[in-house]
Amino acid sequence: MKGLDDVLGGGLERSRTFLVEGSPGTGKTTIALQFLVTGAAAGERCLYVTLSETEDELRASAAAHDLSLAGIEVFELTPPENLLDDNQQQSLLYSSDLELGETTRRVFEAFERLKPQRVVLDSLSEIRLLAQSSLRYRRQILALKHYFARSGATVLMLDDLTTDTNDKTVHSVAHGVVRLNELAPEYGAERRRLRVIKYRGRRFRGGYHDFAIETGGVRVFPRLVSAEHKSDFDRDMLSTDSPELNALLGGGIDRGSSVLVLGPAGTGKSLLALTFIKTAVERGERAAMFVFDEERELLIQRAKGLGIDLQKMIDADRLVLDQVDAAELTPGEFSERVRICVETHGARTVTIDSLNGYQASMPGEHALVLHMHELLQYLNRQGATTFLTVAQHGLVGDMKSPVDLTYLADTVVLLRYFEAVGEVRRAVSVVKKRTGAHEHSIREYQIGGRGFTLGKPLDNFQGVLRGVPTIIGDAKLLKREDA
Repeated sequence: MKGLDDVLGGGLERSRTFLVEGSPGTGKTTIALQFLVTGAAAGERCLYVTLSETEDELRASAAAHDLSLAGIEVFELTPPENLLDDNQQQSLLYSSDLELGETTRRVFEAFERLKPQRVVLDSLSEIRLLAQSSLRYRRQILALKHYFARSGATVLMLDDLTTDTNDKTVHSVAHGVVRLNELAPEYGAERRRLRVIKYRGRRFRGGYHDFAIETGGVRVFPRLVSAEHKSDFDRDMLSTDSPELNALLGGGIDRGSSVLVLGPAGTGKSLLALTFIKTAVERGERAAMFVFDEERELLIQRAKGLGIDLQKMIDADRLVLDQVDAAELTPGEFSERVRICVETHGARTVTIDSLNGYQASMPGEHALVLHMHELLQYLNRQGATTFLTVAQHGLVGDMKSPVDLTYLADTVVLLRYFEAVGEVRRAVSVVKKRTGAHEHSIREYQIGGRGFTLGKPLDNFQGVLRGVPTIIGDAKLLKREDA
């Protein structure tokens, strides 16, 4: 499991005992099966000891994930038949002491018969119930650990936390501990994440990491740490085919920087980002666009009407257009998608449209800024130019953004509606450019068959950004394309 090995700093150390704990349904059995399947593929002897599931149930679970148990010995540890008899259960002959001893003896017998190199014990909750006290339970776990350690086996113990979630007995005994969590948001699919609580002598990747249970097993998305990803690239200037837009931006956008496009709905934020995608493809580069708010096919059709053929770019393998379902996607999986586009497909221009949809995919809104900080830093260090759009609340006058990322972005472009000579028009301005000088004027623009068309600076108006400006001279407005 590539993702989990990354989190664990290389994987599980041989001849050690590890604990994987989590509530039922979090993916413990699936991870254990993948652990054994990988070992069997490498020619190792593998043993799965199940105390909570039947062998048929376990094989059915493996088949559901397209995992083959060929080469894996499954030992179903069930109580003796006479233990199921009500009369016998009440006798002293089958006390918990004898049940615990019988269970341990049968585990050792199965181990001695196969002498496996990888072992899964599923689950510890049954052993804890048989032990009935914390002291006996700890002694039993220590006995199991020392026995397996002498044999050189790598052991994965599973705990479903159904008996005592506060019992940390195995935490101190195990060489490493991985905790699995499942979150249930108010809307959308469940979210799963894991955290390495402990790993003796190993530098692991701390914090929470999203993961998903898919056909084929568990897929872990390691938390993105931008400091680990650095590359050398030329910070050249990226211009468009619009002299007016280039002038407004002080010549263009610096490679490896981020651009935040703010504006109310309908002002053309997506189109402005598409303008830079178009010019990137024309330079022979690859681009990626992640769409949260709009239907993919509708965007392709709308862009074509504005002179931008996205489908042609996709067919030429120059553009990855990914529609994102915010209700079904975790932040970690989204970061993984972006990394694949940059590192595998070689995308040098990345657009996220919009942050409103990205925010909806966050399990907690307070984490959005941290996620975006790492993602933008990563993209910048990879030499990718990033365009982010944010739909502000309202249409004219004072605008409010659902999230403030203006301090993170290197360039901030502001789009506005304003009223002039009885019509609603659009204006654009650059309010920040960290990497160089830019034009401080406000220009009118139109969206039409020629795409994003800018006019001269609106130097004869005051109050354009408020939405209802005052004309103080001759109005230099653009003529309507359909006039």
